[in-house]
Amino acid sequence: MGYSASKKLDELKPAQIVSELDKYIIGQKKAKRTIAVAIRNRTRRKRLPEDIRDEVSPKNIIMIGPTGVGKTEIARRIAKLSNAPFIKVEATKYTEVGYVGRDVESIIRDLMSVAVQQVKAELAGAEEEKVRARVEERLLDILLPQMEKEPASQEDGLIPAGTSYTDSKTVTREKFRKMLQEGKFEDREVEINVQSKKRVGIEVMGQPNMEDLQDAMQSLGSIFGNGRGHNRKLTIKRAREIFTEEETEKAVDTDRAIDEAKERVEQMGIVFIDEIDKVAKSGGGSSSIDVSREGVQRDILPIVEGTSVSTKWGVIDTTHILFIASGAFHVSKPSDLIPELQGRFPLRVELDDLTAEDFYRILTEPANAITMQYHELLKTEGVEIIFDDAAIKKISEIAYEVNTTNDNIGARRLFTIMEKLLEELSFSADELSGQTVTITDSYVVERLGDVLQNQDLSKFIL
Repeated sequence: MGYSASKKLDELKPAQIVSELDKYIIGQKKAKRTIAVAIRNRTRRKRLPEDIRDEVSPKNIIMIGPTGVGKTEIARRIAKLSNAPFIKVEATKYTEVGYVGRDVESIIRDLMSVAVQQVKAELAGAEEEKVRARVEERLLDILLPQMEKEPASQEDGLIPAGTSYTDSKTVTREKFRKMLQEGKFEDREVEINVQSKKRVGIEVMGQPNMEDLQDAMQSLGSIFGNGRGHNRKLTIKRAREIFTEEETEKAVDTDRAIDEAKERVEQMGIVFIDEIDKVAKSGGGSSSIDVSREGVQRDILPIVEGTSVSTKWGVIDTTHILFIASGAFHVSKPSDLIPELQGRFPLRVELDDLTAEDFYRILTEPANAITMQYHELLKTEGVEIIFDDAAIKKISEIAYEVNTTNDNIGARRLFTIMEKLLEELSFSADELSGQTVTITDSYVVERLGDVLQNQDLSKFIL
């Protein structure tokens, strides 16, 4: 089942997707399998005959579970695995049209922006050698400003005796090229002309978007107010970064990038809507807050159903974008969403509460385990910390107990506990350089025992 890490997500089979998620997320097998199948179905749809392909719509998902059990982490890891355009948004940031806040269609505009940058980066990668060569020539032109006017001195050791003027320019340039490649000029200051970015894009269809309008006005100001750019004194290192950005922009075919990005968004785009429960009705009442929440749902509905959204890059059809929503649903439940929106999220998956055993596995198994993070952090101060097994089990039990007696915040509880546990050690780490500290179960009890016994204190500290 192994595969190259460079494989794209649309080449992975469901079991391989789950295996990748297992590296970072403990448990939640049902959610992982559901997500894996939904992602795989995108690939299957692309292989269908064209007349059938348009009839197959994505099966959107709602993930239900308390905070800190892995909902957002699953989305974040899918994003890292994914070669498809992906964006995570918070449902609470959006309001009904006409109210203060972001309009819901900006989700698709942001998704398209992500896709354009993604494709541009890929196209730039293919032109990397050409860009590097162009940047090098521009830097040499700045380092040798007098070459056209006067020959290099043969006494400086750069030009062999008897070399003609034309050849001397070539020899000097190549000598400087070698020194540039060896990094000998990195801190030398030069004066370069920095061009203002001239990106203008305003939607010509649909309702006005103030964010894009503001960007466009700033760009227009740059063009008409200072089209020639301005001179700046910078190090060669910084000048190389600016030239690389400029040359990359020239090397990339923007129209091709936009066309490819549009295709990816429409056929393989993924939108993760977090905190969807916060826009559901809180009960049977009909307060103004509930009316406003319902308004946001009704604005989300057309995008999920499939509509055309105008962007500065063209009109985007959202029919085949996959939407994954998540929420704790403490106060409300999925049935509190408007019926039309419920129908557009046919797949429901409930994530499980974390047990003491889950906490133990979270502390030891993932590639980014919290214990490993603290080990590496303190290692920078020359302190080696070792967590023995009994200590990790004790921390797991404490996390489970505190989540049970106080608010259940899932795996995030571990960060609070670990910070309290290692507070003193982190504070004095610079004085312990060269030492090895073993964290035992008795050390855990010593540091956290008083807080655990005092329930009132525990509510505030843990």
